[in-house]
Amino acid sequence: MALAPWATRHRLLSPDGDYGYALHALLSAAFGDLAPKPFHYLGGQQGLLAYTSVDVETLRLNASLAPPGVARALGLDYLDARSFPTAWRAGQRLGFEARLRPVVRSKDGRERDAYLHAVEGTADTGKAAENGSIVRRTAIYADWLAQQFAVDGAAQIAEVQLDSFRLTRVLRKAGSDDNGKRKTTNIAGPDVVFKGQLQVGDAPAFNRLLERGIGRHRAFGFGMLLLRPAASC
Repeated sequence: MALAPWATRHRLLSPDGDYGYALHALLSAAFGDLAPKPFHYLGGQQGLLAYTSVDVETLRLNASLAPPGVARALGLDYLDARSFPTAWRAGQRLGFEARLRPVVRSKDGRERDAYLHAVEGTADTGKAAENGSIVRRTAIYADWLAQQFAVDGAAQIAEVQLDSFRLTRVLRKAGSDDNGKRKTTNIAGPDVVFKGQLQVGDAPAFNRLLERGIGRHRAFGFGMLLLRPAASC
């Protein structure tokens, strides 16, 4: 697997082993402004999935111009694409899975865990350092997700379950040091995977939701909505 050595060599691996920034950098190096996003990394065996409106021939042309190290790390020799549905009917039920970063903006502009934001000043506040009640977290995160689905009436949750929850540190770069290089920071926050079923609302709004992704850090491996037939869930 070429991704891990590349990310380590370029110091783009977070302390918790998150590949999000490394994959963001690789996709930008290979495709420039046409870099597919949002994306979801499934591991070395299954690879990376991403949405794009760019035709596959243009993607392949860009991939053929990528530096050898970038091509190996991304596995561009195995690049493939297929058309995705764009016609949905209101009320249509679909299975979904999404890796998400459920955060909100605090008054001072900083990101904050949606759970910590919701329980501040309540009886659960003292439990925050111990990760709080997973039942309470699940309810708050699910409510956060429902709000994302509801924008422009795109969709609504029919069934949902929290498949996994971790607090992870992700690598980001912002600002510049005295030498003009961008500063590296590690941002801690919730890292969750939801699985369930949704109902499509407004079809154009649902397409926009798929294209844009959910929440923040969408260019770094979060927020891609994976769909499947409801009967397979």
